[in-house]
Amino acid sequence: MGNDMIISFGGGKKVNAEFKGFTIHTDQSPNGGGEGSAPEPFALFLASIGTCAGIYVYSFCQQRQIPTDNIRIVQSHFPKESGRGIGKIVIDIQLPADFPEKYRDAVINAANLCAVKKHIQDPPVFELSTSIAAS
Repeated sequence: MGNDMIISFGGGKKVNAEFKGFTIHTDQSPNGGGEGSAPEPFALFLASIGTCAGIYVYSFCQQRQIPTDNIRIVQSHFPKESGRGIGKIVIDIQLPADFPEKYRDAVINAANLCAVKKHIQDPPVFELSTSIAAS
């Protein structure tokens, strides 16, 4: 049960996920019939990529006592040629001028350790089913 994520409906187009003591709220934009009261699920998916890379960059710097105040990660998305879906994600780790030169490539290697990215590159098998909930 510890790995189970419970998905529930919050009215309108709101869908929530409960996992490890947290509730993650989502909603659709007004264009999608929602209220725009929370991020859309796909926005959270995209954010998980950048924030995952970010925690690895942060940890890398923290271990070496490199200040992170002026480090910024910019994630850009480019559509597939068909126009449907994302065909390319670019992550630019913007470093301050005083960032140690010897660590510039290493910080990219750290960001590449991101578990979210690894799961996209080697996706899990999805299995969907239905069951009758106990009353």
